[in-house]
Amino acid sequence: MKSEKSMGQPINFMEGEFPTEPGVHQERPASPVPSCLSLKSEKSMGQPINFMEAEFPTEPGVHQERPASPVPSCLSMKSEKSMGHPINFREGQFPTEPGMEHGGDYRRKAAPRPCEILLSVRQDIKTKMKNKYKILCEGIGQHGNPTLLKDIYTELYITEGGGGGVNKEHEVTQIEMASKRQTTQDTPIKCRDIFKPIKHHLLIRKPTSESLNHEDIFSMTKGYITSDRTASSYEYESDISRFHLSGQDKHIKRKGLRNLTKGIAGIGKTVSVHKVILDWADGKANQDIHFIFPLPFRDLNRIKDENSLMQLLSRYFPELKEINWIEDGLTKTVFIFDGLDECRLPLDFKNNKKCCDVTEPTSVDVLLTNLIEGNLLPSALLWITTRPAAANRIPPECVDQVTEIRGFNEPQKEEYFRKKITDQNLATEIIKHIKTSRSLHIMCHIPVFCWISATVLESMLKEAEKDKIPQTLTQMYEHFLLIQTSIKNKKYNKYTETNPKELSQSDKDMILKLSKLAFQQLQNGNLIFYEEELRECDIDVSEASEYSALCTEIFKEESGLYQEKVFSFVHLSIQEFLAAVHVLESCLGKEELVFPLKDITESPFQHDDDDDDDGGDSDGDDLINPFPDYDEYDHYDYEDYNDVEVRKSDKLSDLYFRAVDQALKSENGHLDLFLRFLLGLSLESNQNLLQGILTLTGSETQSNMKTVKRTVEYLSKKIKMETLPERIINLFHCLNELGDNYLVADIQTSLQSGTLSETKLEPHQCSALAYLFLMSEEVLEEFDMKTYKTSQEGYQRLLPIVKTCKRALLDGCILTYESCQTLALALHTPNCPLRELDLSYNHLEDRGVELLCAGLTSPFCNIQTLVLGHCGLTEDCCSDLASVLRSSNSQLKQLDLKDNDLLDTGITLLSVGLEDPNCQLHTLGLSGCVVTEKGSASLDSALKSNPSHLKALDLSYNHPGDSGFKLLSAGLEDPNWRLENLRMDHGGECRLKSGPRKYACDLRLDLNTVNYDLLLSEENRMVTWGTEEQLYPDHPERFVDLKQVLCREGLSGRRYWEVEWDGCRAYIGMTYKGINRRGEDDDCKLGDNDKSWILFCKRDSYSACHNNNTTVITVTPSDSHRVGVYLDWSAGNLSFYRVSSDTLTHLKTFHTIFTEPLYPGFRVGLFSCVSLCQVVPVSNTT
Repeated sequence: MKSEKSMGQPINFMEGEFPTEPGVHQERPASPVPSCLSLKSEKSMGQPINFMEAEFPTEPGVHQERPASPVPSCLSMKSEKSMGHPINFREGQFPTEPGMEHGGDYRRKAAPRPCEILLSVRQDIKTKMKNKYKILCEGIGQHGNPTLLKDIYTELYITEGGGGGVNKEHEVTQIEMASKRQTTQDTPIKCRDIFKPIKHHLLIRKPTSESLNHEDIFSMTKGYITSDRTASSYEYESDISRFHLSGQDKHIKRKGLRNLTKGIAGIGKTVSVHKVILDWADGKANQDIHFIFPLPFRDLNRIKDENSLMQLLSRYFPELKEINWIEDGLTKTVFIFDGLDECRLPLDFKNNKKCCDVTEPTSVDVLLTNLIEGNLLPSALLWITTRPAAANRIPPECVDQVTEIRGFNEPQKEEYFRKKITDQNLATEIIKHIKTSRSLHIMCHIPVFCWISATVLESMLKEAEKDKIPQTLTQMYEHFLLIQTSIKNKKYNKYTETNPKELSQSDKDMILKLSKLAFQQLQNGNLIFYEEELRECDIDVSEASEYSALCTEIFKEESGLYQEKVFSFVHLSIQEFLAAVHVLESCLGKEELVFPLKDITESPFQHDDDDDDDGGDSDGDDLINPFPDYDEYDHYDYEDYNDVEVRKSDKLSDLYFRAVDQALKSENGHLDLFLRFLLGLSLESNQNLLQGILTLTGSETQSNMKTVKRTVEYLSKKIKMETLPERIINLFHCLNELGDNYLVADIQTSLQSGTLSETKLEPHQCSALAYLFLMSEEVLEEFDMKTYKTSQEGYQRLLPIVKTCKRALLDGCILTYESCQTLALALHTPNCPLRELDLSYNHLEDRGVELLCAGLTSPFCNIQTLVLGHCGLTEDCCSDLASVLRSSNSQLKQLDLKDNDLLDTGITLLSVGLEDPNCQLHTLGLSGCVVTEKGSASLDSALKSNPSHLKALDLSYNHPGDSGFKLLSAGLEDPNWRLENLRMDHGGECRLKSGPRKYACDLRLDLNTVNYDLLLSEENRMVTWGTEEQLYPDHPERFVDLKQVLCREGLSGRRYWEVEWDGCRAYIGMTYKGINRRGEDDDCKLGDNDKSWILFCKRDSYSACHNNNTTVITVTPSDSHRVGVYLDWSAGNLSFYRVSSDTLTHLKTFHTIFTEPLYPGFRVGLFSCVSLCQVVPVSNTT
């Protein structure tokens, strides 16, 4: 079990929820006489027992042992010869026993009937389950006063679906991001309904998401489910459509529902399992289910020999030995596999042999894969729980229904604290404090953290230590560790007064051993471990009960199969905290870096590529291994490095730097919380709390301050350098643990004062702004990213904010296809509030849309309006968009694709989605998409197939021809069509050109506006700075002082034109007619006022200007010095392009609301000229 080579991802932490009470194994009383009863025999069968449609009567709470059989019986379920009347279980009737029909004494019956055996076995199993699961082990429960599950249990927030994709965030961060998204639109599932199918799967999905309730997940209607959806973890590159299998196809051979429930560590999956089982055993819920068999993966891992399914079940439930057979279809049976993330079996669905016989011995892995695939007991119901990272171990075709446990919502948090804390005044005070700390308040969505918080705060408030109440995660976990040790000492060592900071040597030794274990198992990706792994940390297994008592609320043990001990920390976060303690103490106490450090004669900033000198395989022995190269920019140049004392203090700084760098390299953020704890422990105040554990000399103050300062500076530098938004957010969390919130506070002050939009933000400031929004409880009605002035990288860092808003306006924000992956992750976020997304005027390309569509088909995506106008798309993206329209998850109502060259081939592909019954599109914008009569015919055919939704279709600026016009216009008159608004204006062959050139117009310079020093030529198409003043007549529209000129035509609609310039500089733009004509003030200069927009062209650079705000553009001018200008007046967009041959390179787009026609205008530099180009002869008529 030391090898983890079959575990998949390196950090695939196992389930760590509330402790499980070791069950006391109870054998059923032995029969005083031998029995030959076997359900394999048919010879004594009555009419077939229809268990599927029958319900056993609810048994009384007290189990009555059935009478022992006085004589041997050879009754066999395979025999038909003794069949009597059918057994009607639904009405709770039992057949009359022989002899009783004639007044005989029941005690003289020859043997119990098969139905009685099943009832007796069922009752025995229920009694066993009740005894095992009625107790919830919180802390010292098994050694002290037990906590009844029914008294403390608080309903959890469970919903339908589960986020797909590879999540790049630590599970705690996922909770932080999701905390604000538990809205009233969700209908929670109750725990007792976990076996019921989600009924709305049978219907086309409604606009608002429905969620489920802890009692809704499995129950069947006559054994058949027609769910047409499933989900699992998948890569974005994979075909998302494979998760949308038809119910008819999925249940050809399998009738039992297979439910996968996902949830992060500590969110309540195992406690939910226990509650469901307990309610069934108590007769409170799911009484139509005959047998529930919980088979935790942590137990199944240890079974090496071959077993049949019946043999395996009999190991867990010896009561079943009297049956020897479970007839598929006759009993309603549930298998619960808790903790898929703890599974160390290969689960080789592809290569495992097929097994259909419950009596055939084989490996546990083969049994599991065949149960899940439906080869074994296809009518059985399956419930699998897992952390999200491990969900993809089950093939999507083997999952019928996905649910997610999201922890506590706000009312449930308060309910838990009031149940946990008997003093209601104290409970109120605790709830109030939790709400004052945003980070603690968010963490309380996790039930285990509620328990930790209640434990710590109750103790500290009772002791009147309000001034020391934890404000950060590190402080909370430090106090938790000390309080639990103190409780142990008072209870078991009979200490009356203990100072939590003063630990005995045995306490310190045990905590350090547990910390070492935590660190080693964190490296290996384990949240559960066995005896041999404890011995590796010098923990004597015979002392298990002692250290379980010592740190029972930190560390728990369970008796699994064969009464073998299975160990785990109560929660992953406790393991991560103790791992950080081990790493820090190794450096402080032993002056050793657990992370590899180069030889003492070398600088710590010069690392070879190969640190493995012995050539051996480390097998993950070092958490941070291998290390990246470090250059001088990455680390501080410490003075006097050859001084031994200086080097000792510098080791801590190097330790923290290495940890930061490695955490940033993590793709899934698995080191994020560990890093928070490690850096939080670097504070002297936090180290003093653990003075009984950490090796402190008492003279660290100055050195500590220096180290913390370096760490803060290093984090700030990394925030500026890092590009991945998920990793940057955690660096802000780390700064919070260090008590340094300068970056965030500075941004918050500017945001509150309203000055934030007035200055240009650096990328790291954008990250701080995103952190502020993500940590806020508020859901924004609208987020307009253009409000903030920043660079392309800055806009990229602002993208996570879309998780917090209903309407995101990201148009013209220099986004690329790479931005779409961040957006797709946001759309996969559970209950994401985003409804409208405008991405127009960003060069996303087809590959960006492909990434985006993976998010649009997520069951959590609620996008109803999507704008992708002018995004550089082609026909290649249309099949991806069609898959969105065809998806039963899609809520898309409005789709705008204008100004993309989709061509007829793209429209044909898109029409496949339009004709699908799942398509609910109301408005479709295809203006300027190069559509002819062929594409119009495809649209007509699609709308005839699915005429009941589309109300508005925009085909303006295309060339549908007469035939296309007639076909679609007829739809307006067709009573079966919903079409009400059809636009086909501004058409013609000129619209078949690629890009904005389809909107080309012919312009002339206005002689009445030209300055006296400018010369017009080439039929008023060229303007030149003249060598002498021109004799133009006076005119009120003439620019008197500035070297400027306007065109005659005022433009609206969509227009495109090109100019060439020569000389030292030129100003090219557009303006309202009302710009001032006299003087040289800003209100006369093009670009320096709110009436005009210009591109300033020099020989080696461009810049754009409006209202005296200048934006430098990094693109260099082409050799031709040619510029294209595109106006989309109604959309409020004015774009400038560099023209090189036939290639247009986007330079700048201004976004505003135009209120009147715009006039092309120019300002000419000394000895420079500007010429209007004739793009291609086109008609200016509309």
